[in-house]
Formats: sequence, C-alpha cells, structure tokens
Amino acid sequence: MSPEPRPLPLSGITVLDLGQIYQGPYAGFLLAMAGARVIKVEQTRGEPLRARGDSISYAALNSSKETITLDLKSEAGREMFLGLAEKADVVLVNFAPGVPENLGIDADSLWKVNPKLVFAHASGFGLSGPDSTQTAMDITVQAHMGPMSVTGHPDQTPVKAGVAFIDFLGGTHLYGGIVTALFEVQKTGVGRIVETSMAEATYHTLCSNMLSWHQTGVAPRTGNKHAALGVAPYDVYQCSDGHIALISVTNRHWRAVLEVIGRPDLIDEPRFRHNTDRAMNMDEVDELVQNWTSTRERDQVASQLSEAGVPVAVVRELDEVVRDPHLIHREFLQWIDHDALGEIPLPHSPIRFHGSPLRELEIFHGVGEDNEAIFGEFLGLSPQEVADRREQGII
Repeated sequence: MSPEPRPLPLSGITVLDLGQIYQGPYAGFLLAMAGARVIKVEQTRGEPLRARGDSISYAALNSSKETITLDLKSEAGREMFLGLAEKADVVLVNFAPGVPENLGIDADSLWKVNPKLVFAHASGFGLSGPDSTQTAMDITVQAHMGPMSVTGHPDQTPVKAGVAFIDFLGGTHLYGGIVTALFEVQKTGVGRIVETSMAEATYHTLCSNMLSWHQTGVAPRTGNKHAALGVAPYDVYQCSDGHIALISVTNRHWRAVLEVIGRPDLIDEPRFRHNTDRAMNMDEVDELVQNWTSTRERDQVASQLSEAGVPVAVVRELDEVVRDPHLIHREFLQWIDHDALGEIPLPHSPIRFHGSPLRELEIFHGVGEDNEAIFGEFLGLSPQEVADRREQGII
C-alpha cells in the first residue's frame, strides 16, 4: 500500500511577487510550484511583460499565481500593500536598488508590520558597490561579465547567448535564497533581506573559459569547441539532414567513437591515445568524425553513438523541443488550451519533490483578476470598497 501523498514543502507560505519580466517572476513561479501561495502584484496596467498583451512568455512564468494590481506610488496603494505584507511570509522584487525605499515598501518599512517577513531583492549588480545603480538587462550583463566575449567564432564579433540565461540564473538564485531564509525564520522568528545579483550569478558559468585564461592569459572565442580547446572531439558536426553535438570527455568515450565510426584501428594511434594528444591534433580528430557523420542522418548518428555510451545529442529546433515525448511523459511540459493564445506548451518546475504530486498548472490570470477576492480576504474590503478603489485608479 503506497503512503499518503505529502503536501508540497512550501504549502502554507504566502508570497507577494512584485517581479517583472523574467528574473523575479521565475523565482515566484518556482515558489508556487513548490507549494507556496503566490500573489502577483502588478501595476494597474499590468507588469511590463504584458505590455504587448498576453504572451507565451508571460504564461510560462506566471502559472498558478493569483493576480492583483496596486498603484504603489499612491499613499492608499502603499497602505494596502502594508496590509498584505502583514499577512505574508515573503516579498520578492527585482526593482532597481532604491526603488523599494522610494515607494516606502522596503524591508525596514515592512518589518514594522511583520518582523518575520523575508524581503528578497534581485538586481543587476547588487545593492552595494560602485555599479549597484547601473541599469541591467540580460544582454548587458552578458557583455559586462564576459559571456559575450567568449561566445561566437574567433573570426567574428562577440555574440550574445541565444537565450536569456542570466535572467533565469538570477531567478534561480533568488529562489534558493528565499527558501534558505524561510528555513532560518522557522528557527528564529526573525526575517531578513536576501539579495542576489545577476552579475555575480553569472561568474561561475565562466569556469571552463577560466582554464584558458589562467593558462595563457586570454579566453578566446572558440565557436562550438571546448572553451579552453582542451577536449577533442568536442563540436557540432554536420549530418546529411542537420547537426549533432558531440563531446568525448574520457578515453573510453573516444574508443567508443572509433568503434562506431568503423576506425578501431586508431585506438592505439599515439596522436589520439589520450585527450591531450587529441586536443593537439584537433583538426584531424574533427575530420575523422565529420567524414562519418556527414553521410548519415542525424537521428541515426545520435542513436548509434548514444548506445555506445558517448555523450551526444541532435541539435533540435524549438518545435521539436516543445513536443519532446520525454518532457511530456514527465509532465514537465503540458499543452494547455488558452482562449487568446490557443494551444501552448507550459513548463512545470524542474524541481521535483518525491512523495508529493505535482502542483497543477493553472493558466495565468488576467490583470487584477483577483483584486476583489484578495483585498476582501487580506484587508476586509467589501466589493463596493474594491470598486471604489478601482474608480480612484489605486487598483
């Protein structure tokens, strides 16, 4: 007999999510999928990601959140927010430093009504230091922190990553900081400020590039090859109908590659025996692999190499990714029908809590859809009082 399902670990936690665009909302999404009640607080016209109307990007980050609006620049809006914070466990923002203070919703102001509150602030460069006031977006942090300088091919200009990975690194770290602080609140009953920096969250991604920099003083752009040019084969290879990405980390991987491509005669070849040898003869290694892959279909190539234990993957288009049978089987990707957007794939959290069922993905709410319910529950406002505040432009 299987045990009764356990509640998700953050059940009973209430979060006021003032996040905007990607970084803050992603942290709020992870909290919601871990069981927290997440109330998204938007400006009266909705947060900037809604500027062009409903979108799949907004949908992916705001599932299973309740949605309210508040004009935090108004005194009445600020007072209403203090009332919400009094009954919450977490307030998260990714405003520029100084904005919460200017609005009067900073940690010190909120602790006067709720000393147990965790105040989580994500920003581009942190809340202190000479760059703290610098405006930050994913692409500018990629430029500032080095990823752009090492992305692309050596004979081309620097290139940004094709995905907004820094925003999501920031959101992931914010989630981790919030959960850590909540653990402390359980022990001490005292809240604290948690801050994360997009710039600092980026630094560890440069580990492979640091190898080259430490050894030679430079970190070149290496295209699809290893950042320190220290591993071969390590590249994207042309097939008859697309591409595959292949990496041979160990000598065992390399021997398996040779068996698959029909060149076991080269297993004891001194130029290729160890990884350092292969790296010194990278062009020859790549030519061996490319000559074999170029006449075969990508799925065949990937299947044969994978069965031999070699790390390999087909370079897939987004249309293939959103229909991935593995991701759908695990219920990470769930296709949901939306009135305006049609059928769209919504992602779940990549974090799983065994013993608890996945939280149901509830499609995002409209701007201010939960105003009446939330302000009634938290502040005791009647439907007429909520309507009055709407008329005044406070919500």
